[in-house]
Amino acid sequence: MDEKSFEIIQINISGEDKVGLTSSLTDILAQYDADILDIGQANIHQTLSMGILFRTSSDVAGDIMKDLLFRAYELGIKIRFTPISDADYEEWVHLQGKNRYILTLLGRTVTARGIAMVTQEIARQGFNIDTIHRLSGRIPLNPNELGAKKACIELSLRGTPQEKDAMQACFMQLSDRYGIDISFQKDDVYRRSRRLICFDMDSTLIQTEIIDELAERAGVGAQVREITERAMRGEMDFQESFKRRIRLLKSLDASVLDDIIARVPITEGLERTMRVLKMVGYKTAILSGGFTFYGQYLKQRFGFDYMYANELEIVDGKLTGNYVGDIVDGRRKAEMLRLLCQFENINIAQAVAVGDGANDLPMLSVAGLGIAFHAKPKVKATASQSLSTIGIDGILYFLGLKDSWME
Repeated sequence: MDEKSFEIIQINISGEDKVGLTSSLTDILAQYDADILDIGQANIHQTLSMGILFRTSSDVAGDIMKDLLFRAYELGIKIRFTPISDADYEEWVHLQGKNRYILTLLGRTVTARGIAMVTQEIARQGFNIDTIHRLSGRIPLNPNELGAKKACIELSLRGTPQEKDAMQACFMQLSDRYGIDISFQKDDVYRRSRRLICFDMDSTLIQTEIIDELAERAGVGAQVREITERAMRGEMDFQESFKRRIRLLKSLDASVLDDIIARVPITEGLERTMRVLKMVGYKTAILSGGFTFYGQYLKQRFGFDYMYANELEIVDGKLTGNYVGDIVDGRRKAEMLRLLCQFENINIAQAVAVGDGANDLPMLSVAGLGIAFHAKPKVKATASQSLSTIGIDGILYFLGLKDSWME
């Protein structure tokens, strides 16, 4: 008695998307007890592109293809059949052992040129693109409808970079040239189970440095700004710069704190970011070298779970030029991130850190995902990920969240 033989066949379907199309085609495969080995579908502007890889007995393969052709004609779609050899199928199966990465392209717009240049580098590094998804919403033709517009696509890659440092340098150059952010992350279990996000505050959650605002009220704005810039560029130790700036605020009336709270601009996308993060169950923290009076305001307004910052000393309604407790500097931020991970009982690889200055680098480097947000050049060059083209809600795309899930 002859041993039963089997065939592996790939079908590719294209045409107008219709309700029940997938059910109609797979019903035919079910009638012949075919095994579906892989299936995928994409829909662009109501046009369907679908692939099904199935295995069936050689005795009925011809009947299946005949029935599928008739059904495709009835549905008004195109169908193409490709036989797959056992050797080719086994080679394809073994590819799943390769490393997987996620590459995210993000900007106000993502142009064809930008995509072309990035995918050229991907090919040069030896990656295969498994899937491409649009994470941002559909773009209307009238730009006035967009508001703060943004575009994002996500590519799932398989392989191992041949020259990772050179690839990252290339991505940085392309980012500057085409006005896009490029995130490259390993697609592992930790990326899919982030639990905690820690934010810097000044120039990250808000669009200024609070100490500079205080200095303007104290009449020492120029002096403090110079020290601030040197510290943020990494040219001065943060603790020393902090003490110098605080001393310059001596005798400032504490009543100005409430006025500053009312005037400081919030970073684009913060409200949406916090709403979505809470919706999907993230714990959130402010870890700031700024001040508790403003950090507490943000915590209450947006619902942060934790807040750690520096406390100004106030006596008789005036700033003393001193502070209370330990200084929250870069080292302390990284320590607090670790402690929060222990408290929340999570692996630090499940934590995300977001900041813009040199004193954020320690926490950016220890977190599973460190994002330099509209950062100084030194910070952007050092951090593994950077976001510079849109608001802070861009980090939601780095987490793999789609607009359609967030609205």
